[in-house]
Amino acid sequence: MSFGETRRRGDLPASLAAFSRVLDVLASVTIALAGTALVALVVMMGWLVFGRYVLNDTPTWIERGATLAILCIAMPVAAVGVRERFHLSVLGLREALPGAAQRWIAVGCDALVGLFGLGMAIWSWELVEMVRNFRIPLLGISQGWTYAPMVLGGALMVLFAVEQVLRDIFVPEAPEKRGPAAAFLE
Repeated sequence: MSFGETRRRGDLPASLAAFSRVLDVLASVTIALAGTALVALVVMMGWLVFGRYVLNDTPTWIERGATLAILCIAMPVAAVGVRERFHLSVLGLREALPGAAQRWIAVGCDALVGLFGLGMAIWSWELVEMVRNFRIPLLGISQGWTYAPMVLGGALMVLFAVEQVLRDIFVPEAPEKRGPAAAFLE
């Protein structure tokens, strides 16, 4: 099947469909783990309040642990936002352009998001390497764990942005007509 036939029929190439299925699982696992971390964060905050106001003995490690939990929730879920298109976007300029130009602007924006994710992953990894021998006070784990969620989020962002670029090219409908963002475009 040629590229033109694929675009006219709206079918995804088999390799892109398989890639999307793998990313479906990866996004679902990411959201499930983030949900679990969110529950752990709520439990930690509950223990903090109980310790502070009932036991009159504040567990000091919780604040640092909560900061780490927030990073573990926010960074990977932000990457899933790239895939689901619930990240921040400004469509005014793109909507004013003809359809073909809109598609190429979308491809360029998705590619830039992927490059941003790549930079975030690479430079965050440098931070992990730089501070891995230092310990987080009160937790006793490597300081590198502070930056590891940024590495993961950046790597996921690259994968999800690659998928979006490929979808921008192979799926005939406009990018804003996909995902939850389509519900807001009436």
